Amino acid sequence: MIVLKIVLVIFSVVLLAALGLLSIFIAGLINFNKVGKGKQYEKTNPHITKDGETLVAAHRSGAGIAPENTLMAFQHCLKSKDFYVDIYEFDLALTKDNHLILLHDDTLDRTTNACEHFGGKDIDPKSKTLAELRELNFGENFCDKDGNCPYRGLRGKDIPDNLRAVTLEEVLDLLESVKEYRYIIELKDPKEQGYKACDELYRILNERNMLQRVSVGTFNNEVAKYATKHHPDLIRSGSPFEIFQYYLCAVTNLKIKPDTFGFTVLHIPTDKYTGVRLGTKRIVEYSHRHNIAVQYWTINDTWEMDYLKSINADAVMTDTPDVAYKVFNER
Repeated sequence: MIVLKIVLVIFSVVLLAALGLLSIFIAGLINFNKVGKGKQYEKTNPHITKDGETLVAAHRSGAGIAPENTLMAFQHCLKSKDFYVDIYEFDLALTKDNHLILLHDDTLDRTTNACEHFGGKDIDPKSKTLAELRELNFGENFCDKDGNCPYRGLRGKDIPDNLRAVTLEEVLDLLESVKEYRYIIELKDPKEQGYKACDELYRILNERNMLQRVSVGTFNNEVAKYATKHHPDLIRSGSPFEIFQYYLCAVTNLKIKPDTFGFTVLHIPTDKYTGVRLGTKRIVEYSHRHNIAVQYWTINDTWEMDYLKSINADAVMTDTPDVAYKVFNER
């Protein structure tokens, strides 16, 4: 029985790989030639760093050192004299009245007091207006490395403004008043809600002339396709299925056309995609040869930060940007 299960797993992996390559081949998007060692395409991607530098990206605005995706977290990073953040990473969800707020999860349950405040569970941001969401404490469940939860229990007027729901515009107003930063932004909503969120994000970035400094990610294949079709100048990462296809091209060292995929940045973990390892020198070098930047999440171990720097990853997204800064600058 165990042998049969192993055989079925191996067969499934091989079948997925074959289907992935076949889908690209049928689409006529690929040249089945091995990539040479020479330069393949002009490196015009603004998210590929110069001289192999690896940048520090504050994941969820620094979730390990302050309440994630809050103004307080951004302020903490900006005011620190001990470390510097190159890129700010955060997540967006659309509210009932079509505001883009910072939120990672599908619901408000984990990070706020929404269950208590509204009653029930699985409180969805799209079921509430921005004004309603401003009533919540977004630092409710943040605990520091020592286990202290300093903002738990704050209610009503005791909740500081920098721990309330914050919009994309408010975050950009704060950060852009300091300097022109780079950003990694993930759209959380799927399907129609995701399309609306994508449109709104594009509008805001375009109005602020920020498109070249932002890479956008989504786990939703349909939202990724929508972005490419309706906003082709939006720099985006690959969706999970696209990344799987891309991985097959990289490990077989196939030469692909510049427009094979709709993305020019990879937002990827080191080893969590269908059991394959993406955190390798081969992936980074293959990507750079094809004008694709590589940014890894979520890297909190110092040994892995060191390793990714050694293979010239363009950025690491980390909950502890203070630690990453020391690794990259003080060793």
